[in-house]
Amino acid sequence: MIERDSGCTLKRLARGFPIVAITGPRQSGKTTLARATFPKKPYLSLEDPDMQMMAEDDPRGLLSEFPDGVVLDEVQRTPMLFSYLQSIVDEDMAPGKYVLTGSQQFDLLSGISQSLAGRVGLVQLLPFSISELKTAKRLYDNLSDLLFCGQYPPLYDRDLMPADWFAGYMTTYIERDLRQLITVKDLSVFQRFVKMCAARTGQLLNLSSLAADCGITHNTASSWISVLEASYIVFLLKPHYRNFNKRLVKTPKLYFCDTGFAAWLLGIRDPEQLSFHAQRGALFETLVATEFLKARFNQGMQSNLYFWRDSKGLEIDLVLEEGDLLKPVEIKSGQTYVPEFLTSLEKWRELSGRPDLPAMLVYGGEKEMTTRKIKVLPWKKLSAKDY
Repeated sequence: MIERDSGCTLKRLARGFPIVAITGPRQSGKTTLARATFPKKPYLSLEDPDMQMMAEDDPRGLLSEFPDGVVLDEVQRTPMLFSYLQSIVDEDMAPGKYVLTGSQQFDLLSGISQSLAGRVGLVQLLPFSISELKTAKRLYDNLSDLLFCGQYPPLYDRDLMPADWFAGYMTTYIERDLRQLITVKDLSVFQRFVKMCAARTGQLLNLSSLAADCGITHNTASSWISVLEASYIVFLLKPHYRNFNKRLVKTPKLYFCDTGFAAWLLGIRDPEQLSFHAQRGALFETLVATEFLKARFNQGMQSNLYFWRDSKGLEIDLVLEEGDLLKPVEIKSGQTYVPEFLTSLEKWRELSGRPDLPAMLVYGGEKEMTTRKIKVLPWKKLSAKDY
């Protein structure tokens, strides 16, 4: 088993909250993490029809069988359990008693906010990070291989071809999750929509254009984007509000949560295709952006990530907000460092009035250095939690 950075966070939260919850996309390792972190707790999967029926028929009776707590997997399947958990933990606030997992933000977080607010420590678990794979000595040496394969755990613990696994993942996602969240009359239209989103990863989200390309309404496109967000297929990166006396773009950027899935949706079936593919830069930007997101989630924190772009085209790919401090990050997929990579960072620091502001460039090469007070980091050495 590849050790997860969020394991320590779960243990910390379990010392202070009666319930800890893990949410994230399907196959991101939630169940494995929960059982490995709390090996002595009984485990119940609420995707099991018999167990789900028991939970629906007699939720109090089911929970009473586990006085010392239990791991409840895919708990959003039986939302009535949230109210019963509330009454139990209000009587006994023993820390770390229950561990919940769920694959849908809408249902799980809705149940937590309505019934369990203030009683739950939450971790959002995305696929493996670069640092996790590197620690386990499972990180690809070649960037194209990593972009192509992605970082979902099953592709690192089974003998699977990425194309075979992603095809099954897409089918499973549509058949099991999508139908529970929205009604889609024509699944092929939704499949085309997801592929069109993959073609836009790393770009400003233009819902009108996306809707027109798929032959759907603007409202439908907006609804479907929300569904993809809820299932941790994509995330939206908001523009930062601080304008430095410039007019700013106010549209969010769209990113996939895994480059391998995005590459498969783009029709890429071989890592060699990525060497000169038009989407290589966008996929690399997606990789780096998700690494910073994973670092926040693995520590049990919400995203502090933004991007910055003014009306004249000056853009900073990522801006990390830490109180009053803004940390800019520029992302370049090129393997050879050139001084022009730093142009946007230097201009942005001038506009901010902080020429000494900490800044970072992450690029597709091998050499690490610090120049002009900017840390230049190769992708293999990216450990977003340390920035």
